[in-house]
Amino acid sequence: MNRVRQRNESAWLLPPGPGSNNDLRKHMRRFEDQDEVDIVVVGCGAGGSTVLQRLARAGWRVVGLEAGPFWDPEQDWVSDEAGSHHLYWTEPRVIAGEDPVPLGSNNSGRGVGGSMVHYAGYTPRFHPSDFHTFTADGVGADWPLDYADLKPFYEDIEAELPVAGEAWPWGDPHKYPHRPHPVSGNGELFLRGARACGVTAKVGPVAIANGRFGNRPHCIYRGFCLQGCKVNAKASPLITHIPDALAHGAEIRADSMVTRIGFDERTGKATGVHYVQGGRERYQRARNVAIAGYSIETPRLLLNSTSDRFPEGMCNDFDQVGRYLMVQGAPQTAGRFDDEVRMWKAPPPEVSTEDFYETDPSKPYKRGFSIQTVSPLPITWAEHVAAQGHWGADLRRYMSDYVHWACLGALCEFLPLEGNRVTLAEEKDRYDLPVARFSYSQCDNDRSLMEAAQSVMERILKAAGADEVITIKRYAHLVGGARMAADEEHGVVDQDCRSFAVPNLLITDGSVLPTQGSANPALTIMAVAARAAQKLAETPRTGRND
Repeated sequence: MNRVRQRNESAWLLPPGPGSNNDLRKHMRRFEDQDEVDIVVVGCGAGGSTVLQRLARAGWRVVGLEAGPFWDPEQDWVSDEAGSHHLYWTEPRVIAGEDPVPLGSNNSGRGVGGSMVHYAGYTPRFHPSDFHTFTADGVGADWPLDYADLKPFYEDIEAELPVAGEAWPWGDPHKYPHRPHPVSGNGELFLRGARACGVTAKVGPVAIANGRFGNRPHCIYRGFCLQGCKVNAKASPLITHIPDALAHGAEIRADSMVTRIGFDERTGKATGVHYVQGGRERYQRARNVAIAGYSIETPRLLLNSTSDRFPEGMCNDFDQVGRYLMVQGAPQTAGRFDDEVRMWKAPPPEVSTEDFYETDPSKPYKRGFSIQTVSPLPITWAEHVAAQGHWGADLRRYMSDYVHWACLGALCEFLPLEGNRVTLAEEKDRYDLPVARFSYSQCDNDRSLMEAAQSVMERILKAAGADEVITIKRYAHLVGGARMAADEEHGVVDQDCRSFAVPNLLITDGSVLPTQGSANPALTIMAVAARAAQKLAETPRTGRND
């Protein structure tokens, strides 16, 4: 028990009742801008929070800067779809390409904890095959590290969140720290249809402790994971790695928008970051800088950080910044059943199959997809129905029938393409900075995966007894944009997330992923960041720019 409590200290740092331990924030260590801290981390989501926590535990002087607020779940969040848009990054962006991707609720976050405060809580690992798709399948890219390099970090993060689920038979078979949660009507129907189709499906993995954990309460299965978990049952950096970092001497500065990276032309090193807080421009000195702004804002920050050395943007000598940005195809198929389902009465994803994850030589496409239960709440459900052309009285009829529907969602592995990228638009934001322009177009392989996933979901739901099925096409989970590679001609950072061009500049978020698999990326982002932090902490003190 002592080992668990030491590893998961944040679970005991929460108060025994509702709310957050605001004393941690009130009394956290504070540095001055002129203090040259060991590292400043830009962004406090999955990757940034993990780096902050790891290095604070290692005794480093660390500061995290976050553009959004420091959330108090009890005060700031509501169990309501329409009332939760303040959790998203809603600053202006320009979208373009043949298949422009809407940006907002399912692929962005603003505030301490990042998009993980409103993620679904699903935390599968990538498969070993994800790390060498080009060698094995002739598509995508090979990572400069292997699954074995990340495995111990996967295990660590799964224990720290912690994760609950059945023993996982796919990829590298493994178990989870907590037993799976009870299954809802939506999950029961998925399991029934999967059995009828000869498809293996399992419960989990979700980053929600099965039962009370420390002072964290148990899940009450109210289905509002995507709106922020008011009860603190779902793990996110806001209630796991951030409190632990504060307890070990880190400082978090919320409402602090970083505008550019400081750079010394003489030494070729980063010197800190320029940022705006409360309308005032400030500069934090640092020996090292880690960027963790995710796949849109990280490339944008690099591109806006121009200098004599980097006239086209920092680390952009080979025009790699912003390229190979990916989304996952995420179609959702719903089926109507005679009995009431009440699909929202559980975490949105609770049952999954990865039977279709790997390349199937008998199919005309490469790589694959996973399928999960999803549980759209009424507003999102209305969008599903309206997308089928139902309006007026017909729309009202479908909405009143909401309790009879079950819904499945796929995650399709779209391929990294050079032309899918972030550049700077002419339009400027409230900080007078060029906003990001995100251009995206699908390839034939992407479209084939979407069609195949829809076909399988329809088959499973009909096998479970659905008498009507409908599908909406959508996208989720941005990754890429500053990818990891073996050399600087093909990427922005090396296998340790250290930039090729600036030796004391790291990128520790989802933008470094060379491929995305068919898995939700949060766990992999945290594992990659944990590995990078360990490598940095092991560096001799001279490596800290002393």
